[in-house]
Amino acid sequence: MSSTTSGYQMARTRGGVALLALACLAIAWGAVFADGETAHDWSPETESREWKYILLHHSATEAGSVAAIDAVHRQRRDASGNPWQGIGYHFVIGNGHGMEDGAIEATFRWDGQLAGAHAGDAEYNSHGIGICLIGNFEESPPTEAQLEAMYTLIEWLKTEYALPSDGLVRHLDVRSTACPGRHFPWEEVSRNWRESDSRTP
Repeated sequence: MSSTTSGYQMARTRGGVALLALACLAIAWGAVFADGETAHDWSPETESREWKYILLHHSATEAGSVAAIDAVHRQRRDASGNPWQGIGYHFVIGNGHGMEDGAIEATFRWDGQLAGAHAGDAEYNSHGIGICLIGNFEESPPTEAQLEAMYTLIEWLKTEYALPSDGLVRHLDVRSTACPGRHFPWEEVSRNWRESDSRTP
């Protein structure tokens, strides 16, 4: 094999690695491709509900999953004594214990565009998208993968549903609770949310 051929193959391999790296970055940041689709698309198959808010929660447990939370929530009853339909959140983000770290899973409430059962307030349940990050943030902060996933998800939701600058709230902003915990980086999250207004074309 000549040095020219060897050099060409090396350059082609390096080019392939570079392209792969760029593709991974595009997927990670929800880049828009030529066909107009995004790398992250949680569009429901049914007609969208009128969403006004996003409510952030923690599970207050070290481990968890959609199935685990669903099982617990099915044991609860509403103010009228009726059992819950299942998990009260619309999305769950894993921490590596019960779900992959940073994994985002939509629940039946999002798929069916149903009201949530997570806020303890009728307005926020009806018009608020409940996102639960697995973990007890009274004890320790979310993982980096969880925060990256959360930023990707809330930015997509904000853009898709034209949510206002004051549309991102914590559970504790709606009801007397510590949720999502004292180690949740709210100042950073809320600042990034507000600053994204200026980046929106």
